[in-house]
Amino acid sequence: WSSLGGGPAVGVVLLFGAESLGVFLVHPLILRFLGGPTVGGIFDSLPGATLWLFAFLCALSIASWRRRQNCEFIAFCLGADARSRVGSAEVSPMADVSVALIGAGGFAGVHARRLNEIPECEVFGVQDIVPNRAQQFADRWFAESPHKPTAFSDMKQMIEQKRPTAVVISTPHTLHFEHICLALDAGCHVLVEKPMVTNSEHAREIMRRAEEKSRIVCIGYNTPCTPALARLRHIIAEHELGPLQAASGWLSQDWKNLTMGTWRQDPGLSGGGQMYDSGAHLFNSLVWAVDEEPESVFAIADNSGTEVDINGVVTVRFRSGALANVMICGNCAVDGSGLDFCFEDGHVAIDGWGGGWIRIQRRGSHEPDDYGLGEPSNPDRNFIRSILGEEEPKTSPRHGLLQSLLMDAIYESAKTGQVAKVTKV
Repeated sequence: WSSLGGGPAVGVVLLFGAESLGVFLVHPLILRFLGGPTVGGIFDSLPGATLWLFAFLCALSIASWRRRQNCEFIAFCLGADARSRVGSAEVSPMADVSVALIGAGGFAGVHARRLNEIPECEVFGVQDIVPNRAQQFADRWFAESPHKPTAFSDMKQMIEQKRPTAVVISTPHTLHFEHICLALDAGCHVLVEKPMVTNSEHAREIMRRAEEKSRIVCIGYNTPCTPALARLRHIIAEHELGPLQAASGWLSQDWKNLTMGTWRQDPGLSGGGQMYDSGAHLFNSLVWAVDEEPESVFAIADNSGTEVDINGVVTVRFRSGALANVMICGNCAVDGSGLDFCFEDGHVAIDGWGGGWIRIQRRGSHEPDDYGLGEPSNPDRNFIRSILGEEEPKTSPRHGLLQSLLMDAIYESAKTGQVAKVTKV
């Protein structure tokens, strides 16, 4: 190669690039620019501008070809999960994240609406075990989508065929563990409706698998995605009003009548009653804001003639010594909720259900400060942006474990009538 006039460096470049026909065309150009003769005088008589343009086009074609080959090689080395994300025919050219929905009932429609508003993602599959429900769901929520999701009745088949980047799970509570594990084992990121799982051992396993697979697992709670709860959490963590002393919350709903005859009152599918369903939102706001393990719990529950808890009163001691008391009523005609936090140097009242407002009162002030709220996000948006590396996940398997530890202790205490000690994380 050196004898052609381009020098040893050009020879090395050409030797390692000679796998492409484009290099055969480019190397005479390189030699021509360096002032040396080319093989057979190729391109010697062409004007400089023409040579530069032709060289650029050849280099562009080589770069494109090399990028594709390198991506496929890397994907081959990483296995089936990565191969599904390189050149998959299922992924829209406009979508950075492909999503499959597991469960097409209840709250799944809210997830569909939110996902439709996120341009970086696209839903390619919907699964439900109820015949025709997945197809009806796809027709309703994705009628205008350029790639209407395919309907499935079998979850494994959907994941194997569509190979999504992520799944959103909206199934009965006790099925979450199985569905999360299946998705993680397939290499998918997971957004799961609350609660994450219905016992702490399953929560520990999810935490382990998510770390092992390096996958994101988020839980579909709204309040962690709101500026109000973020402000409260900062106040507690930084002792802005001094150490937290006690918290008190309440939630009322006509839950008993609204859920009668559904899986939510079947303990085999729900894992519990109102405290594990709507009540989970208030318990999550409490645990997420305090961000520490409960130490002991005492609870009283009343089933009101059903198979699951309808009303309940719970007292919690956190490891820092802070106390909390929560009342959940599922047999009330008026919906409402509240959550208050008392500190040495102030008091915070907050919307523990939706995170829509917060009022902060400090020592020596007569009027509370209404904290200026920014634009709230939602679990779906945070989930997709976390996958893209644009945000940190607002919830995680650790948060799911903290709440599972609390719920395990609540039901143990309600059953035994004794204070339940909570196992450390």
